[in-house]
Amino acid sequence: MGLREWALGGVLLSPFLVYVLLALLLTAGVRLLLRLTSLSRWIWHEALFDCALFVCILSLVTSMLGPL
Repeated sequence: MGLREWALGGVLLSPFLVYVLLALLLTAGVRLLLRLTSLSRWIWHEALFDCALFVCILSLVTSMLGPL
């Protein structure tokens, strides 16, 4: 995908915005999967876990879709 800005109505948007939105959707999916399988009962601090999970997924998305 590269890291070039997109012009949308004269506003430059970073492709990192797409990475963040994709990571947010994937994080929500993983959290839903954890709740359905009742593995979320092992999570001690949910907000901290959500933040760490989002950062991990965002780094994976960026490394897979970003430039080499």
